[in-house]
Amino acid sequence: MARVLLKNVTKMFDDVAAVKDVNLAIKDKEFVVLVGPSGCGKTTTLRMIAGLEEISRGEIYIGDRLVNEVPPKDRNIAMVFQSYALYPHMKVYDNMAFGLKLRGESKKEIDTRVREAAEILGLTVYLDRLPKQLSGGQRQRVALGRAIVRHPQVFLMDEPLSNLDAKLRVQMRAQLQRIHKQLEATIVYVTHDQVEAMTLGQKVAVILNGELQQVDAPLTVYERPTNRFVAGFLGSPPMNFFKGQVRKKEGKYFFECEGFKFEVPADVAGQLASYVDREVSFGIRPEDIWDIPSSGWIDQKFLIETRVEFRELMGSETFVYVKAGPLALTGRVGAMADPQPGSKFGLVFNLRKIHFFDPETQKAII
Repeated sequence: MARVLLKNVTKMFDDVAAVKDVNLAIKDKEFVVLVGPSGCGKTTTLRMIAGLEEISRGEIYIGDRLVNEVPPKDRNIAMVFQSYALYPHMKVYDNMAFGLKLRGESKKEIDTRVREAAEILGLTVYLDRLPKQLSGGQRQRVALGRAIVRHPQVFLMDEPLSNLDAKLRVQMRAQLQRIHKQLEATIVYVTHDQVEAMTLGQKVAVILNGELQQVDAPLTVYERPTNRFVAGFLGSPPMNFFKGQVRKKEGKYFFECEGFKFEVPADVAGQLASYVDREVSFGIRPEDIWDIPSSGWIDQKFLIETRVEFRELMGSETFVYVKAGPLALTGRVGAMADPQPGSKFGLVFNLRKIHFFDPETQKAII
């Protein structure tokens, strides 16, 4: 396996920059997920690594080799696409072996690699079947097997699970994690699905409008987003945002908006010193908003009175959509809470989990 390094990589389509000065270092054996909304440039970035798109500016290294001018077939990479792209008239064994046959590998070597990959993927009993005799998840495993048998330096995966139903996607995510651990592979994975990004990646690279917003461990990106876009993109339901002002009175800092006002905890309040009497954007995730009976453990809290608009019963939890004055917000409360539409409902903010963003730069303050 090998590292992947992107230095100031840019891709222009006429006068439109699809990817803008991306710098990204992917370590050997690391699983990195490129995530972002549709059209953000993540697939274009992956295709440049693969050599399927020419680079307008910058450098791409696989291992220690500059590959800007190296054709895809010589980059020692393997791609897994959204479409399975299996040959319908070939059995599973032949689909997995086809690329090795084209490269002139011996029959013995081909058989060894195919059966090793089939064992890893749980496909041994399906080697004599045609693709039409397989489920969607099994077909996707064949596509993975076709990549694995090549023994590439880097696996490039472009939304490989998007054609599967919800249950199969969960199963395949577990399979991919197991395969990564077993093969000790370098994997670059593209998805617009934040759940895939958070559960699969050792690192998550968030992209917007062709620009890299943040690269870090999934939990770090989730808990300490670098800007408002990252904060709002990751999480379902998304983070609640409110515009308001920072006030200072008797040495204490407060955030106030049209629907509520609270004192900012002293251990972080100093970071708002330069924003006194200025507008800021306040954010809090739904899972950091609790019903009163469940909030006893919170040491820094703020109680807000709301009126319930509607709710979503999820079994183990409930999403409650409420109004606080003119403001709408979402909380994720315990399954035992029973917020009724139209009723008053007290909610508690966990002030240890609050975020503030600069309204002009959109960068995180806290």
